[in-house]
Amino acid sequence: MDYSLTTRLAAEFFGTAIMIILGNGSVATVDLERTKGSNSGWIIISVGYGFAVMIPALMFGSISGNHINPAFTVGLAVSGLFPWKEVIPYIVVQLLGAIIGQLVVFACFKPHYDLTADTNRVLGTFSTTDATKSKLNGFINEFFGTFTLVFGALGITNSPTFAKGNQLSGFIGVGLLVMVIVASFGGPTGPALNPARDLGPRLLHQILPLKHKGSSQWDYSWVPVVAPLLAGICAVALFKVIFL
Repeated sequence: MDYSLTTRLAAEFFGTAIMIILGNGSVATVDLERTKGSNSGWIIISVGYGFAVMIPALMFGSISGNHINPAFTVGLAVSGLFPWKEVIPYIVVQLLGAIIGQLVVFACFKPHYDLTADTNRVLGTFSTTDATKSKLNGFINEFFGTFTLVFGALGITNSPTFAKGNQLSGFIGVGLLVMVIVASFGGPTGPALNPARDLGPRLLHQILPLKHKGSSQWDYSWVPVVAPLLAGICAVALFKVIFL
């Protein structure tokens, strides 16, 4: 079934918002003070983000393609697999969805933000940083993490099983892919793997009157934007040359 651009944009908006609510909600549960899941560990975040991508995929994958990530959108467009005229609208609603999703997280965890004096932990529930404060390491990690995500997701959604109409297993597979990437690539940077997921909440961190605000670290902000975009372009191009 073909859907109008308006319907597909709505799917991208809500899909991205749900991803942030569930994904960054899991980060807030682990990292903020006196939640019932405080310090429960990285596995909670990995599972949280895996399902944060899986649920929108199950909801909207057959409507908009469930990009919910400018790296997918731009990568597909560069390789001629997505119309350029729809790239900007898709990215705009993805950013807006990320901002609204983060607002929901902030509203739900407001008392715990007020209790958390560690400004790095506060920022970590919004956006990503490099654990060793190395932009080079952050770039490498975000590039290969996103490359694995995009290349893997294309492999799953272009598999014979998916093509024969068994999309449910494909969307579940993409969620599991994100889960293992966060578990495997999460140590150095977070990771973002998605410009909208990082930039939208970082803008909100800059604006919100957080009690323990700290820096929004704009000097690092280009890394989780540029690296995923380049990785998305490279991953789609390579997959197209070999498999499509």
